[in-house]
Amino acid sequence: MTQVTEKRRPISERIDENKAYLNDRLGIGTSFDIGAHEFFIGGTKVVLYYINGFADSHLITQIMRDLNDLRSREVQTNIFDHLFYKYIPFFQLEKVSKTDEFMDKLLVGQIGLIIDHSSDAIIMDAKVLPVRSPQEPDTERIVRGAHDGFTEALVMNTVLTRRRIRDERLRFEIMQIGERTKTDVAVAYLQDVANPKLVHTLKERLQNIQIDGIPMAEKTVEEFIIGKTFNPFPLVRYTERPDVAAVHLLEGHVLIYVDNSPSVMITPATYFHHVQHAEEFRQTPVVGAYLRWVRFFGIFASLFILPVWLLLVMHPSMIPDQLHFIGIKDKGSIPLLAQFMMAEIGLDLMRMAAIHTPAPLSVAMGLLAAILVGDVAIKVGLFAPEVILYLAVAAIGMFATPSYELSLANRLVRIFLILMVGFFSTPGLMIGFMVVLIGLAGTRSLNTPYLWPFIPFNYKGFKDILIRIAVPSKNNRPSIVRSQNSSRQ
Repeated sequence: MTQVTEKRRPISERIDENKAYLNDRLGIGTSFDIGAHEFFIGGTKVVLYYINGFADSHLITQIMRDLNDLRSREVQTNIFDHLFYKYIPFFQLEKVSKTDEFMDKLLVGQIGLIIDHSSDAIIMDAKVLPVRSPQEPDTERIVRGAHDGFTEALVMNTVLTRRRIRDERLRFEIMQIGERTKTDVAVAYLQDVANPKLVHTLKERLQNIQIDGIPMAEKTVEEFIIGKTFNPFPLVRYTERPDVAAVHLLEGHVLIYVDNSPSVMITPATYFHHVQHAEEFRQTPVVGAYLRWVRFFGIFASLFILPVWLLLVMHPSMIPDQLHFIGIKDKGSIPLLAQFMMAEIGLDLMRMAAIHTPAPLSVAMGLLAAILVGDVAIKVGLFAPEVILYLAVAAIGMFATPSYELSLANRLVRIFLILMVGFFSTPGLMIGFMVVLIGLAGTRSLNTPYLWPFIPFNYKGFKDILIRIAVPSKNNRPSIVRSQNSSRQ
């Protein structure tokens, strides 16, 4: 009860009482980066609270200069109204009457002004965010088109989106999550397009998050929205491109923006949302369809080329005469299944090493890995040359997968199928494939079938997946989002 009462504590008209309470709560004198500056305006005592590095020093200096020039006769009565409505030359002002609200806004970088004999305080949103420039994301590069990307600042990300959708019906509903971090999270949607039930569900789940903080930003939010699951497949889609986010908003999706994260969450998402890339829509429909099919082939190869090859090697009689060359000449002293497992783990180790290795040393690390795995390991008989060859093909297919999360999930599926083939041969491959297919068919992302439009089958949606249809021919939004307004033209 005491904590609740303290949180609802109103701002007192006695400035010394407010100052003592706020200084204690904010750690003034202990934390070097939070400051409190006392001065007088026309004989009235005021205290300015700020955070070093957040406050726009030039703007605050100008405001204080103007306030110090005020004379007593100009603010003889109701000093708060004089400052709020007339003498503070700044457009982003807000009135607060609770101490917890005052501190919450101060801790996100705004500037607070406590005034003697006033039960209200003034908040000035004059913060300067330490952000990087909106550079193109590394994981979603394209040849043609815009080369900007989201940053870690929520405000900048909303601006990048509004730059592409200049519609007054675009909504960004913001809330704070985390008792200690108070991270800003925004739900974005087109008011007359998005499914109201989906918007309500997402807002309700976000508001029900009870945790001290979300330092891992969007991933923590996703786990609260989706719930506990052991499914390795991504049930939401992430993008760092403003144009991709805008396209999905226009289709009727609901997006979630999290402060301190350059990734925007797209809901709902199906398996086939993760296999599309912006480059397909920056080329002609024929070229875009070709690129899409090449990508499909790479994903298919990353999943099945290793388990199918292992099955054929285990049963040479199944290899057609025309494809006899795909067999293995020397299996080596280590069983093939063990070779595959060692190679898969080695590939993951190299990937993690590449991420954690400093840039000046990454080339040397790559050469070292290539020599050890590609040459020495084969010569000493640790790996058969064919194992390295087909693993490389599967790895290329994995890297060609647009969604990083999907590529990792596909790797786990590939390892599962390899183990099933190694232990149970042909029945193992069939059973393993059916287990994965049934699991995906039963998966739902925010009440959306994960394999739509394949299961349940939707001809129009399936055609749009297989063929990159020209934009003028796409008159309707995807039915899977259940939008209020299905017509696009």
